[in-house]
Amino acid sequence: MKESYFSLGLMSGTSMDGVDASIIQSNGIDEYKTIFNEYWKYDNNLRNKLSVIRDKINTSKDLNLLFKELKLIEKEITLFNGKLANKLIKNNDNIDLIGFHGQTVFHNAIQKISKQLGDGKLLSQLTKTTVVYDFRQNDLKKGGQGAPLAPIFHTIINKKLENSKKSFLNIGGIANETIIFKNGDFTARDIGPGNCLIDKWIKLKSDNFFDENGDIARSGRINKKVLERSLYNFYKNISKKISYDTNDFDLSYAKDLSLSDGAATLTEFTSEILSKKILKNNIYACGGGRKNRFLIESIENKIKNKIILIDEIGVDGDFVESQAFAFLAIRSYLKLPISFPKTTGCTEPTTGGVISKNY
Repeated sequence: MKESYFSLGLMSGTSMDGVDASIIQSNGIDEYKTIFNEYWKYDNNLRNKLSVIRDKINTSKDLNLLFKELKLIEKEITLFNGKLANKLIKNNDNIDLIGFHGQTVFHNAIQKISKQLGDGKLLSQLTKTTVVYDFRQNDLKKGGQGAPLAPIFHTIINKKLENSKKSFLNIGGIANETIIFKNGDFTARDIGPGNCLIDKWIKLKSDNFFDENGDIARSGRINKKVLERSLYNFYKNISKKISYDTNDFDLSYAKDLSLSDGAATLTEFTSEILSKKILKNNIYACGGGRKNRFLIESIENKIKNKIILIDEIGVDGDFVESQAFAFLAIRSYLKLPISFPKTTGCTEPTTGGVISKNY
């Protein structure tokens, strides 16, 4: 075995806007070095296809009904990632592994189903590189929730910081939190919606894909009746779930609101849930939601503490997840665990990822 590996991580988030690509060098255990980060945007055609297909999938049965359509889109996504990967490999010919997350279109831990579109065998063939993909299945088989998977990478980032109890708050489509204790132990969990409701609302009511800086929400007024009804539904029907999917949250309560009032109300809904569940100090925020200043300020006001953007400690918050999957690819290749009883609820520390050398 080599002492360290160069790994390319390809990550597509719930915003379905493109692919974050990161190259890191790591031993897969306790150190890493960032070599390269770049974002590749999906063209509008592919982005629209993904948005439409995801909206069609409400239950696991829909995965079977839409099988042919999903396979076509999966090939298109894989070809997109292959083109990106080959460009990076051409300029970085020492890449040993590719960690291919794929595009999540359905996640239901109770049914032990998590569907990420992305053909790892085809990507390996296209790039002539060993590809690690389908990271969640082993964890689901071992009783886990299949997410979150980035916490083991958060512990490596933590080495840059002082020895204290702290939180890594990842605000993607779904928000999750990794808490790392002074003795190095760590735990993690999904805690609620992140960007999913706000993004879906903005796309539904405007030509934009997200609320930049939270400016639309800042200009609106919170509808207290809608907010109270939404929170009641969350705490009654959803909050007890350990792992969340974007389909767990809907916009039905806000449907009659204006663009700005709906954005304000859904941002407050998100803020209210997250503020109740997160650690109240030493919070380092990553993920696209950290750029929503209105959301961050709302959470800060509720917890009476400042949230530190992870960028402030020299880590690019846009690429934590893509770096994480590059790191997880190395760990999977070395048969090291990527999920743990205190992160996903699996019965034992579990490795994961299908390894394909299809060339």
